[in-house]
Amino acid sequence: MTTHTLTSLLDTLDADAPLAQRHLWLIGLLDWIRGDNRAPDDAVSRVQRFLGAVEARLELQVRLRTWWKVLADTVDSTMVLSDYGFSPRTAFFSELGYRLRCKILPSTPETTDAAELFSLVLPNTLDAAWLAALDAATLARIGDLLSSPSRTPGITLWQDELLQAITFCSNQIMATGVASELRLRMSAAARHDEPFNSLSAEVDALRRAFIATPRELPELEAAAQRLRERLELCRQAAASVYPHLNDHGISVNLVFMLRQLRERLLRVRDLMDCLLSPTPDASASRLVVRLAYAGQERRSLRALVRGNASMLAAKVTERSAETGEHYITRDRSEYRGMLVKAAGGGAATSLTTLLKFLIGAVGLTAFWAGMWSGVMYAASFVMIQLLHWTLATKQPAMTAPAMAAKLKDLGNSRAIEEFVDEVTHLVRSQVAAVLGNVGMVTPCVLLISFAMFWVGGKHMVSRVEADHVFQTLSLLSPSTLLFAAFTGVLLFVASLIAGAVENWFVLHQLDSALRYNPRITRVLGVPRADRWARFMREHISGFASNISLGFMLGLLPPVLAFVGLGLEARHVTLSTGQLAAAAAAYGNLVWKMPVFWWCVAAIPLIGVLNLTVSFFLALQLALGAHSVTGLDRQRLRYAVLRRLRQHPLSFVWPRARKSE
Repeated sequence: MTTHTLTSLLDTLDADAPLAQRHLWLIGLLDWIRGDNRAPDDAVSRVQRFLGAVEARLELQVRLRTWWKVLADTVDSTMVLSDYGFSPRTAFFSELGYRLRCKILPSTPETTDAAELFSLVLPNTLDAAWLAALDAATLARIGDLLSSPSRTPGITLWQDELLQAITFCSNQIMATGVASELRLRMSAAARHDEPFNSLSAEVDALRRAFIATPRELPELEAAAQRLRERLELCRQAAASVYPHLNDHGISVNLVFMLRQLRERLLRVRDLMDCLLSPTPDASASRLVVRLAYAGQERRSLRALVRGNASMLAAKVTERSAETGEHYITRDRSEYRGMLVKAAGGGAATSLTTLLKFLIGAVGLTAFWAGMWSGVMYAASFVMIQLLHWTLATKQPAMTAPAMAAKLKDLGNSRAIEEFVDEVTHLVRSQVAAVLGNVGMVTPCVLLISFAMFWVGGKHMVSRVEADHVFQTLSLLSPSTLLFAAFTGVLLFVASLIAGAVENWFVLHQLDSALRYNPRITRVLGVPRADRWARFMREHISGFASNISLGFMLGLLPPVLAFVGLGLEARHVTLSTGQLAAAAAAYGNLVWKMPVFWWCVAAIPLIGVLNLTVSFFLALQLALGAHSVTGLDRQRLRYAVLRRLRQHPLSFVWPRARKSE
């Protein structure tokens, strides 16, 4: 930018200009100050050049003060001080929708909304940096230039706005603090003390002490101290909600309200610092810097989701961890038990394979074939769950959070060793589960196919259908491994759904409702209602995971094909069953077919991708939920590799205990 540009800005300063033009002048001034956005020091030097140019001309000072007075009368800056960066909405999803609209729709400078104007004036990430770099002398020059009296005798317009902002922000805190959603979840002590009810009185006392003539400093300091203590009691009351959420389930809306409440409490403290600080210019600068940062956060979708969904992610992984413990074997006895459960799962999957081919033989349209396949998969997976059998690929997404739960204290070397132990237990469990599934589904499918041929003269599939199976499962097909990885993503998503549904079930106390609701107990009877409550509490996660996975495996491929994404599912156990059915259709000839052996070679890789992709995604989520840093993750990788070098067989077969 050139000096002529600054001159043009100063020449066009007009307090009588239309609303939009006055605001465009302010936006242009800030654009000039930012310059090429390279360094904060450049922006600071431009601020000093602007101040020097204004101070050199008395008529410019008068015009600027008049313009500033018109701006203050037109736009309520008090609302920026008290509300900027906060959402007027109390729900997470309504705020998400608002931010999406702001991303899509442009805003206008022809506005009296102070928050909208502030966003237009300071939209850049550099703004907070150069505002923070302003020195005390520059801040004092800005304060002298823009200072003006207020309607309240004895205080400036800035001080009056700060007092009003403290009042408005405190009212919002009180309204949120007494909301039933939070009050019911506070500790008994917090509800008894009622810290939010007296907040307004403490704010009024501070205002009276500040505007009193003459101002008595001891009374003002005492009123400020009482307000700070009241704010701390409000913070403690809000913090008492978190243990309840940890025990009884988490809602993103509740977390959103708590975060807003905490930030408003901090805002009141910042406003009080500006009002009472011995260096008010520096305090005002810090407040504006924080407002600029808050504006960046207010416009960010990522910040909203990251900040408010982190606790939900932690709770989802915790729920998954509880389920995942059942899938980890730690000794030979549990290992043999896993083989038996996986064999049962493989036998059940052979029936699933038969039903899949029968649905395909009906000749339904793609959507309805996918829909009924999803119903069949879901019913099959739920049956496996209720019979206490195991489907291998469902394990990793559940067991990863269980492993990450061991990482709450990585400063202790024992925690890392326990994590490595869990890794070895998990790998062994996967070996047992895959062997049991694949080892049982193959003979069961062959038995069903040959029985059908002996009874009706036809195998489970024709040779034409068998050729299609060979083509879709061949390792030579570039899509085989891609689809296997995609299936791993579906397995991870199913685990997320399972954790979220269980959290929702606990949050709304549905097990207690099933057990004690009079209408339910009247129909079922008290003993049966109690059994149903225990049953649903134990199985709700499995139901959600199995049903969602079944419908995703069946219905998602045709839906994606409709929009041009030809992604299909390649589940290792189901793929093995389909390959066995195709092999039965050819009989002994299959041993001489190269395409068959390419399919056999693909089966282990499909299993590896199913397991590793779902495990990796679940572990990343769990590590993030437990705030495990990059350095700690590197330590974990080194520890696992060291165990692999020293005891490679421990990842395949459990060591015998002394009792064994």
